[in-house]
Order: sequence, then C-alpha cells, then structure tokens
Amino acid sequence: MYRFLLTPRWWGINVFVLLAIPFCIFMGSWQLGRFEDRVDDHRDAEARVTSDKREAARPLGELLPVTKATSGKQTTATGRYDTQLLVPDRKLDGKDGYYVLTLLRTDGGRALPVVRGWLPGDPDPAEVPAAPTGEVTVTGALQASETPGNNGVSARGGLPAGQTAAISAASLVNLVPYDVHDAWVTLNRGDAGMKAVPATAPGGTGLDLKAFQNLGYTAEWFAFVGFVVFMWFRLLRRELEFARDAELGLLPEEERERPERERQEPHERRETEPSSPSGV
Repeated sequence: MYRFLLTPRWWGINVFVLLAIPFCIFMGSWQLGRFEDRVDDHRDAEARVTSDKREAARPLGELLPVTKATSGKQTTATGRYDTQLLVPDRKLDGKDGYYVLTLLRTDGGRALPVVRGWLPGDPDPAEVPAAPTGEVTVTGALQASETPGNNGVSARGGLPAGQTAAISAASLVNLVPYDVHDAWVTLNRGDAGMKAVPATAPGGTGLDLKAFQNLGYTAEWFAFVGFVVFMWFRLLRRELEFARDAELGLLPEEERERPERERQEPHERRETEPSSPSGV
C-alpha cells in the first residue's frame, strides 16, 4: 500500500519537505535572535541613560556628531538664548503638553536647540516663562535630531508661527536665519519651574516596529513548518485512501490504473506512449 512513496512524484515531495523544514526552523531562529538582540539593546540603552546622567558633563564639541555612543551623554555649552519655539503633542507622565525649545547662540556661530522644560495643555506663548537674558551655561543630556514620523514624533505640518513639530536641524534651519547644530540638549532641571524632559535612548535601540516585525516573522516561519508537515500528512492520507479504494474496486477503471502508471519508470512510460501519426 505504501509503494507509491517510491514514485518520482513522492520522491520530489519528500525531498522538498526534508529541505523546507530545517530551512524554516533556521529562518525562524534567526528572526528570533534578531528580536532578542533588540531587546538586549533596549535594556542596555535604558541602563546607559541612567548611568550617563551620573557622569561629568563634557563640552559640546567633544561629543559631536551625535552617535549611539554619545547620545544621552551629559554636555555643557555656553551662549545666549535667542529664538524660542514650542513643540506641541508631547506627553510627559501620561499627560498631554508641549516642549519649550529655545535656541542657544554659541561662540561658534551655530545655535544649539535647548529644551528648557515641559508644560501641560495646548501650546500657549503667554504661559511660557521667558528665557534668561545674558550669557548662560546650560547642562543636560545630548540628544540626536528627531525624525518626523518616528518614535512618536509628529510629522504634521501647517503649525502656527512659533511652533515646530520636530526638534531637528533640517526643520529649524527653515525657521531661523542662522545655522543649527544637528543635535539638541534637554536640561537636567526644568527652567523657571517647568518640568524637565527626560533623555531618551538613541534611535535604533528601542522596542520599535522593526523589533516586533522580527517577532512576527519568527511566528510566520515556525507556522510554515507546521503547514508543511500538515500538507505532507494530508497528501499521504489522500494517497492511502486512494490506494485502499483501488484495492476494494471502488474506483473507475482509469483511476485504478493511475497508481500503476506512476510506478513505471520514465523509459517504460515512453514505450507505452502511442506514436504520432508522422512516426516521430
């Protein structure tokens, strides 16, 4: 009854199954490993944010450009506050509010975006404390420029004058008449009674969409293993039922001859095939 397993068709099916199962297991394990690496990176980044806050602040020039290694490091810069902007749609402790962003004109000519603090509610310039005048020295955590549409950063446009959706040099250079550092700083202590905005882990180290895509791909590859095994057993069962019905004579004549034809070797099939009228 199981002689059909030796036919060329079933040899092909069996070889495919034997190759597909380990391949799917390998790919599923690889995707799971990628997810676990991202989880480890996330934990390390969160721990680094806490440890960086205890380190001594270093001059801004020593930490630029911002990388995964320098993001979150304590930095210090000296200059004069200039243009002030509000950043809407920012949550803190589960509450809606906005950041108060002020550009610090440094001696090098470029401006450093400084988040002086967070206020609840809708952006209202009348409620924002004025920035200190004269030369000031700020200390806080260095952050990389934001990318609109990523990590909860709004990408909407058409904001009122004096507002910006993202804290990035690409956005700010269109709002001020001077160059802006491709970085920003969040003060360790909120200025003028505002709440300090905590530093965040560098981009690419969190449990973002890509991390959960890896987890989803893991489930898909292991599901493929189950599907391949299920289909193999389904085909086997159907073939066994066909062979059993053939033995009991429950099939039409042409159907009973099918298993016998499948067991023939290719050269035997060619001998039994009728020749064409041309004799070719």
